[in-house]
Amino acid sequence: MAAQEEGIRATLSEVKREIACRVCGGDIKRCRLAICPYLDRVRKWFTDRTDLRLTNLFGASPPSAFVGSWGYPRVLVGPLVPPVRDRDTSIMDASESWLAYDVAEILRFRLSLVRGKAARRVVSAADPDALLATVQEEAMAARPVDTEMWLERTPTLVSPFSARAPPSGPSADIRKLELAGNPSVPRRVDDLVSDTDLRAGEAIPDLYDHGVTQSHITRIFSVGLLGVKERRRLVPTEWSITAVDDILGKTLLADVRGFPWISDVEVASATGLENTVAVLLFPGAFMFEGLEAWNLDTGPTPIHDHELAKGRTTYPDRIGGAYHATKLPVLEHLASRRRQAGAIVFMEVYEGWVPLGVFRYRELARAALAKTPARFPTLGEAEAELGRRLRLPMANWWRASVLRSYLRGQRKITQFP
Repeated sequence: MAAQEEGIRATLSEVKREIACRVCGGDIKRCRLAICPYLDRVRKWFTDRTDLRLTNLFGASPPSAFVGSWGYPRVLVGPLVPPVRDRDTSIMDASESWLAYDVAEILRFRLSLVRGKAARRVVSAADPDALLATVQEEAMAARPVDTEMWLERTPTLVSPFSARAPPSGPSADIRKLELAGNPSVPRRVDDLVSDTDLRAGEAIPDLYDHGVTQSHITRIFSVGLLGVKERRRLVPTEWSITAVDDILGKTLLADVRGFPWISDVEVASATGLENTVAVLLFPGAFMFEGLEAWNLDTGPTPIHDHELAKGRTTYPDRIGGAYHATKLPVLEHLASRRRQAGAIVFMEVYEGWVPLGVFRYRELARAALAKTPARFPTLGEAEAELGRRLRLPMANWWRASVLRSYLRGQRKITQFP
């Protein structure tokens, strides 16, 4: 129960930080479409969508499923289904490709996903009833699945945003759920879902190594399809996103620690969806720090979490899911180069931001590291380059940074907690 309570506290903390608007103050249960300032650009569009207010819905699920965290260990679980047929809807849940779209476009297709909800205890994943088994079957699919969903009432948009997961559209309790076709399930997914003796911590890297997308892995993990049979659980979507980032990162780190160090200080960055992510890599044993800044006009001191060469054993509760979402791309990049380095990741959030989930940090970090980096022989030159790429002055960033003090030799690394 301690781990569950920690997960709930972390989720609430991230919601309050990331969705701190003047209306709901971070309490997304109070959010209503009619007043939410985040949705000004799409309010009229949503009002005109009468097809999102049907109690009998037939459409091609991307596929997608959502497991809530409220009320844990009894949670709300169900599919996300758009009122769209005969069209490729896969982009609606493929966060790996969303940097190609602007914020309004992502909101439009995410808010088109009607969320069916059914209350289930998390332990029911190991022995599902007919409805949950149907949700699990759909979640295994790699391509859109024609799905028919009957709802108890007209769906309404109550809480579109969450701390780490992408937004979803109106929701209502499910009365009945059926798949109109046979889901297309990759062989490796089918094999590992059927393997009830393999731990989830081993299954997740295996799927990743076999080319299954991270959004697909997160989905099947969330609906309780991975792990030893009697220990399978429904995992709230927000928690599963971070858990998959963390598990994959730890697997890669085991290899990265054995590689030689890079020779120069490197800087890379990418901007999109009203955010910038910049990455500083420096020669040394792997250590990591994530710094995040909001409300840049106020000259803030960024919030941060870090780990030294020995790693960390506690949840990064200051920046939360953003920590693992950016640490994973850094480790992917180093593993692909067969090199080791320390890393500081800078995350800026701009005025036009709308909460879309931590995927944007992961994908921006991947986009940044896919480019040829700027290389410098000294940290000072690299800092000057960072100053040209970030809007917040570097002095503000360095006030919060632990690793920069280490790099500057002001204190010994062993002095830090």
